[in-house]
Amino acid sequence: MAPTPDRSDETALPTFRTGPGRRAIDAAVGFLIRWGLFPGSYQLTTVGRRTGRPLTHPVTLVERHGRRWLVSPYGEVSWVHNARASGRVSLQRRGRTEECAVRECSAREAAPVLKQYLAVTGPPRRYFRAHKDAPVQAFAAEADAHPVFELLPLD
Repeated sequence: MAPTPDRSDETALPTFRTGPGRRAIDAAVGFLIRWGLFPGSYQLTTVGRRTGRPLTHPVTLVERHGRRWLVSPYGEVSWVHNARASGRVSLQRRGRTEECAVRECSAREAAPVLKQYLAVTGPPRRYFRAHKDAPVQAFAAEADAHPVFELLPLD
């Protein structure tokens, strides 16, 4: 008989899975983003670290103190691994493409960005333990589960 999964950790966050429905939603949202209908949202393209193929996902940027940040609300998803591997991403919106370098942030640096991200976007609350009104320290504890990258101009 197979072992029963341990359900003692009721605080475990759900794991984000991409399926056909999510891909269809991302494609529709991507179409609207390309026309500029979602303020602050972009199409993020990374190069697959194993396949070398471009992969595109909708994202919302956080702008803070004249700097821009890319947040992964769903954790260690494919674009995070690809951005880490290549150190760069491409952002598209309203027919314009921008190439950027990325720098992954420490938990201390990511905490206020995560708090602002959740305040701006609202969802996906179920992937965060901290509430949007929680102190910044609560978001520092979230930083390991939600990678944050600073977008830097390419020289």
